[in-house]
Amino acid sequence: MLDRLYRILTSLKLTVALLALGLVLVFWGTLAQVHLGLYKAQNDFFRSFFIYYPNTRIPIFPGGYFIGWLLLINLFCAHFKYYQPGKRKLGIVLIHLGVVLLLVGQLLTDVFSTESTMHLRNGDTKNYSEASRYFELAVVDTTDPDSDKVVAIPGHRLQHGGDITHPELPFTVHAKTYFPNSALTQTATTGYDEIAPGIWWRELPHETDPDKRDMPSAAVELIPPQGSLGMYLVSAYLTQPQEVSVYGRQYQLSLRPVRFYKPFQIHLVEFKHDKYPGTDIPKNFSSRIRLQRPDTGEDREVLIYMNNPLRYAGETYYQASFDTDDQGTILQVVHNPSWLTPYFSCVIVGAGLAVQFTTHLVEFVRKRKAA
Repeated sequence: MLDRLYRILTSLKLTVALLALGLVLVFWGTLAQVHLGLYKAQNDFFRSFFIYYPNTRIPIFPGGYFIGWLLLINLFCAHFKYYQPGKRKLGIVLIHLGVVLLLVGQLLTDVFSTESTMHLRNGDTKNYSEASRYFELAVVDTTDPDSDKVVAIPGHRLQHGGDITHPELPFTVHAKTYFPNSALTQTATTGYDEIAPGIWWRELPHETDPDKRDMPSAAVELIPPQGSLGMYLVSAYLTQPQEVSVYGRQYQLSLRPVRFYKPFQIHLVEFKHDKYPGTDIPKNFSSRIRLQRPDTGEDREVLIYMNNPLRYAGETYYQASFDTDDQGTILQVVHNPSWLTPYFSCVIVGAGLAVQFTTHLVEFVRKRKAA
């Protein structure tokens, strides 16, 4: 049985079948973006082991991770089966190594990379960036005037429902209802349910426009040992947090984008939107920021503009967008520990091709001279 499995894993037919499945997956996943949106299609088709039948856990087609891992195993097994030591095979080894590094690098990027944004108005200072499409329920203890204690509950945990406890909280958070995308209104409208006095809501389908995002809402109940404190509405639409007092301590509840805190802070000194003289055609967008890090004493100004990002502490800050009144900037923050692997892969594959071509060329020249 092991010998048969080994023959299957080293088979060229398996390679061709996996490449064919990959073509179908890319075609299908591209079409699915119309109905699911770019980000959901990526997660459902390419960042999964299987594609499931809608609203079930029944697998109907292999996903990107499944095909990728099998291709990687097939490449390794075939290399060890057919590889013959010698200088003439050095180029083949380098080419295979580069392809493997490319596949592994893509996997590491999917697993470990994060993208977020930092929105700053002129004069603002922040020490965190925010996810674009993921939300969390923030329970903030504001009793201490000098510092806040924050307990963040992921949005998907609310979606699963049930009771949520945390050692820093004197109450249990019971998730009653969670809408991944919703609409709120202050007027009674057909199709909307009243969730609080003067507020109606309803669930909306997943947003598929890549320039828009889902706006979740949830109804949660706070239950300390002495009994329920009532139900609270939290929503991405609400700019002011809900306030509650428990055992003499003050808490604020808000459903906000997931935050990534930094050991430093960024202050926006000035944002510039330059145009060509006499026209409204954009010429340049730039953000002059002040980077301050108390633990190291670092304090310096940096200019971020198109094709000139700030690389700092393992993250890259790009000039992504700006406010319509030209008084604020939006920086895209990318954390990707494996960002160099594609470059190394291309260099190794290129070197392998050059070595292999040169080896055969030299042998051809020698045979021709001998003839």
